Amino acid sequence: MPPGDSSPSERLRLWLEAAPDGYFLRDAASGEPVRWSDPRLRVVPVAGASYRMEALQDDAFAPGRRLQAGYVPAEVAPELRGDEQAVALREFRDASQRVGLRVLIAPADAWIQEPRR
Repeated sequence: MPPGDSSPSERLRLWLEAAPDGYFLRDAASGEPVRWSDPRLRVVPVAGASYRMEALQDDAFAPGRRLQAGYVPAEVAPELRGDEQAVALREFRDASQRVGLRVLIAPADAWIQEPRR
């Protein structure tokens, strides 16, 4: 997300709406769905998940959790400033364990509703 993509008056405000395997995004101001392709944010797979299966099972990676660190795909990393927010958005499971994760990456000043548990 290059600097200057949004002005302070256009602060991104999102609701996390429950889905069977994680969350959908909804604009908090309008109530309209927000697509993963929205230019104000990124939704990316966690890179290297298959190499860290044991760690991926931790509840810290459950959908709706804010993430402190992680790996993003190499083609996305240069676009990030480093102060973005990251939230586990959707998980992929086989019969017994989490095998992949999609992560919402939003600007530092975005408001993201904490999901109700």
